[in-house]
Amino acid sequence: MAGHSKWSNIKHRKGAQDAKRGKLFMKLAREIFMAAKQGGGDQETNPALRIAVDKARSNNMPKDNIDRAIKKATGDLEGVNYEEYTYEGYGPGGVAVMVKVLTDNKNRTAADVRHAFNKNDGNLGENGCVSFMFNRSGYLVIDRQTTEADEEELMLEVIEAGGEEMETTEEQFEIYTDPESFSDVKQALESSGYAFTTSEVTMIPETYTELGEEGVEKMLKLIDMLEDNDDVQEVYHNLDADEAILEKLS
Repeated sequence: MAGHSKWSNIKHRKGAQDAKRGKLFMKLAREIFMAAKQGGGDQETNPALRIAVDKARSNNMPKDNIDRAIKKATGDLEGVNYEEYTYEGYGPGGVAVMVKVLTDNKNRTAADVRHAFNKNDGNLGENGCVSFMFNRSGYLVIDRQTTEADEEELMLEVIEAGGEEMETTEEQFEIYTDPESFSDVKQALESSGYAFTTSEVTMIPETYTELGEEGVEKMLKLIDMLEDNDDVQEVYHNLDADEAILEKLS
């Protein structure tokens, strides 16, 4: 799993843009809605809901918004019925792309996603065309400025908590877990006093596609167009972009 920091650079950029657009709460509410709809409204017995609520709280989503999304899913409040779909395809230069959506109108969303690919030198493919290139994984990030623990000390705690791997950069510690043990690892590390800047179950690419400046610019436009769509929850990809190029284009 080495080299995932290539992926996280774009991931962090995406998170900042979502917040700037003011659409993050809507996307988080839909995620909570689906988790509660599929597994019930009790966080103690529904790990997926607990993860979605933790993600919402970490992004400062108001408690009323969280409660409202759960109540809509459990039938305590009237609301729109969302369904979950995943689209797969290729971006500029053959970058693998997966798009997770929650929508009340599949035809509309499918047309919008296809249009985004076509407009940005990509093409929408069949289900399964790129998903084999990604692994579902728990992902936790600790800002090194928030802890005095050194790498070796934290590594031992991660192993003891049940984590699978840890990568270290100058700015942060990145921890990867089995999706099923994500909540247990997160709770164990939180009980030891660690705080996370990112905590989620996500899709991590096994390999990466490197592009030059022109290709990166086109790929970022595709990501932006997809994320501007209210129905799109997540965009996963395997773009490898040089930091200098990202800085120039940001």
